[in-house]
Amino acid sequence: MGKESGWDSGRAAVAAVVGGVGIAASSIAAKMMSTAAIANGGGVAAGSLVAILQSVGAAGLSVTSKVIGGFAGTALGAWLGSPPSS
Repeated sequence: MGKESGWDSGRAAVAAVVGGVGIAASSIAAKMMSTAAIANGGGVAAGSLVAILQSVGAAGLSVTSKVIGGFAGTALGAWLGSPPSS
């Protein structure tokens, strides 16, 4: 088997969470949706973070959005992974 590109591994990660036809059971997305629905009396509010993320997952992101998200995720990961200052 050849090397897996970053693009392919990213698509695989999204497919594992969202699934082929919707949000995969027991995924982080399913837990977020459940929590939002319970907090909102049974439905996910339009315009909420969960609704926006679901729409983005269904429609896909532009290349620019993917680049910005990649930089933001990298910065967040570097910040969270850095040792605490004394």
